[in-house]
Amino acid sequence: MAAPPARARADYDYLIKLLLIGDSGVGKSCLLLRFSDGSFTTSFITTIGIDFKIRTIELDGKRIKLQIWDTAGQERFRTITTAYYRGAMGILLVYDVTDESSFNNIRNWIRNIEQHASDNVNKILVGNKADMDESKRAVPTSKGQALADEYGIKFFETSAKTNLNVEEVFFSIARDIKQRLAESDNRAEPSTLKINQQDPAASGGQAAQKSSCCGS
Repeated sequence: MAAPPARARADYDYLIKLLLIGDSGVGKSCLLLRFSDGSFTTSFITTIGIDFKIRTIELDGKRIKLQIWDTAGQERFRTITTAYYRGAMGILLVYDVTDESSFNNIRNWIRNIEQHASDNVNKILVGNKADMDESKRAVPTSKGQALADEYGIKFFETSAKTNLNVEEVFFSIARDIKQRLAESDNRAEPSTLKINQQDPAASGGQAAQKSSCCGS
């Protein structure tokens, strides 16, 4: 499934598709609700298959339309949600700091990304429910940071309940993706000029290949 083109429309400069993945119950839907609607609910309703929200933000003078997909964590929905990996430009890997198994499963989720997502997809690690009492914490901050460092990705601890770092997480990954898209656009323009200037005789009749890729 190809990513939507990140080209300017009337109401935004970039369209960025994000994906929330992680075990069931880690708070993916709560993070999305907090970011998109500014609300929080304590009632737990399992996501059936996949859901999404849209929010437009301002970043460095550009209007960024975020299309954020919330996936179901349960195994029985896995075949549905993997179809959405390919079109994702950024993926938020979410675990619950009070649930060690959800943290240990992050490696499995990363393997899913490697199998199904684009090679250049941006990733960010999110330890949710950081507002919980320290006595209930099962995953130290240092452990989350170490895993993020291992994979070379950014790390945030969040709380959908108190709104801790929720905006920061989404803005951080959106900024990184916007920068990647802008760099891709800049690389594409010179390569087009080179193709136009190339002497067909010198190339032996072979068409020049463009090295840059648009979107994800």
